[in-house]
Amino acid sequence: MENESQHSSTTPRDFTFQLLKQITNDFSEDNRIGVGGYGVVYKGTLDNGEVIAVKKLYYKHPGLDSDKQFQNECTNLMRVRHQNIVRLVGYCHEIRHKCVEHNGKYVFAMVEDRALCFEYLEGGSLDKHLSDESCGFGWHTRYKIIKGICEGLNYLHNGSKESIFHLDLKPANILLDRNMMPKIGDFGLSRLFDSTETCSTKGIIGTPGYMPPEYINRFHITPKFDVFSLGVTIIKIMAGHQGYSNFADMSSQEFIQLVRKYHLCQTILFSQNIMLYRLTSVHACHLPVYYVSIL
Repeated sequence: MENESQHSSTTPRDFTFQLLKQITNDFSEDNRIGVGGYGVVYKGTLDNGEVIAVKKLYYKHPGLDSDKQFQNECTNLMRVRHQNIVRLVGYCHEIRHKCVEHNGKYVFAMVEDRALCFEYLEGGSLDKHLSDESCGFGWHTRYKIIKGICEGLNYLHNGSKESIFHLDLKPANILLDRNMMPKIGDFGLSRLFDSTETCSTKGIIGTPGYMPPEYINRFHITPKFDVFSLGVTIIKIMAGHQGYSNFADMSSQEFIQLVRKYHLCQTILFSQNIMLYRLTSVHACHLPVYYVSIL
């Protein structure tokens, strides 16, 4: 929290591509922490000690409108300041010439380097924490995450005159800090709209399973697009991936029973951890030092 408050008032910086190469060890595999539809994310450390996530966008190729994605994410994140929205630290947009082989000849081609830099969040993405086998988070943490996502989304929709529709809200695009505070990220598909209007798109955007029926059937974008995605996300937080996949075939009572099952699972695990803690606290003085350190 101290690190966040220290840097949160800073205006996003215009980084050089050379600096980003330097702090990510030339975008090495060891520094890679994630891969998305528009780029690869690397971990880097600035001179002031701040750890950041650097999303290096793919070079242009057919099928990816990466220019629009870059502009959407950069400009929309510059507009927002909220504890439940990932903070934009900086960006990079440079054009250089590179000698490449083309049709048996060497020619100079124009290369565009683009990157977006964000605060680094130790908890990773929410989807990596949702596990059917381990019952996922405790219920206090689940409530905290759901509440934070709702507050972040409410800010996007109602925090200014022009609403920001995220249009790709899902667990993979929600990041967690060390205290399990959720932050909405990945604004590449986001759009600015009047909160009362309905718009249309020519092609599919978003992620299957998180898109509302009116969009699937008519390509209509309304303020409820993100709300539908939020509902899917909440159900997965409460019941896990398997619980959501069976949700359509369940009655309300069956779903309530499923959620109670998850709650019971967490209660049992919590009770076992408390008992283990008490036992090790009482008997630790009689155990070898090495074993105590493992416990």
